[in-house]
This record gives sequence, structure tokens and C-alpha cells, in this order.
Amino acid sequence: IVLTGGDDRLWKTWGFPDGHILLTGEGHTDWLSGCCFRPSGTQLVTSSGDSTVRIWELARRGCLLTLRGHSRAVRGCSWHSCGDFVASASADGTSKIWDVNSERCRYTLRGHEDSVNSIEFLPFSSTVLTSSADRSLALWDVRTGLRVYTFQGHVHSCNHATFN
Repeated sequence: IVLTGGDDRLWKTWGFPDGHILLTGEGHTDWLSGCCFRPSGTQLVTSSGDSTVRIWELARRGCLLTLRGHSRAVRGCSWHSCGDFVASASADGTSKIWDVNSERCRYTLRGHEDSVNSIEFLPFSSTVLTSSADRSLALWDVRTGLRVYTFQGHVHSCNHATFN
């Protein structure tokens, strides 16, 4: 299954390799910037220009939870490999670690001087990686909410980062 999110405010799942649309989800009020399956495959998370992050149940085709707390567009989202936490990156210069079970923000990661453009969990760890328009990347410990390392060296905005 392929998952997509678009400027049309919709997410879609597609059969692979036939390309048939399996499900369509609507509920965001602005463009979708990111989407990611829960490791179990039963749910997904989306991020949007409407400044929210949403958790969706595939079987019910509906939004289970809307996470609010960013003041500007949410640029990306990621699901932790354990399935209990979601991370979001925002144009407001912060990232958030959300506890899906308690439906609350566990930490707000502050330290970038401009938009945070992407966020990604290192699988099976408590480390998250952010990239920013301030031309830096940062590693964070999600158990404490503290930055543990900063990568410098881009001349322009850093739009995405990932682990191998």
C-alpha cells in the first residue's frame, strides 16, 4: 500500500502495483505536508498547513484524534517504531513529541531559529532528527526533550533529513 497526502487536503492509500485508490481521508482544512503509517499498519498520521496533526483509523476511515499546539503550518510528521509516539515539525520553529495513548504533547523541542522542516525518529531508539530553515540539523533525546547534537554546514535551508 502506498500512502500520499496532497495540496487537495486529502490523504489517499493506493494498491501497489495496480495503482487503484483504496481509501481517501478528508478533514484537514489546508494542504497536507506529511503522512506516515503506524508501524502496525492500522493507523496513520498526517500533518498539515492548518497547524494540526491528525491520527486516522484505516478500518473506520475516520480521524481518531486531532493534535493541536503548533501556531503555524506543520511541515512534517513521523511515527516512532514502538507505535506510541508521533513527532511533528512546524514552521513555528518548534517540534513536538506527542504521546498517542494520553493524547498529549510530551515535549516541545525548542532551539531552531527558523521553520523546522522535517522530523524523523531513529528506529528503535529515543533519538529524533530535525532539519530546519536555519540551515542546521539537530539530534534530540525524546526522553528529556533536550538537543544532544547540532549539525552545521548547509548554506541554505535544510528541507529534509533521514537516517540510513
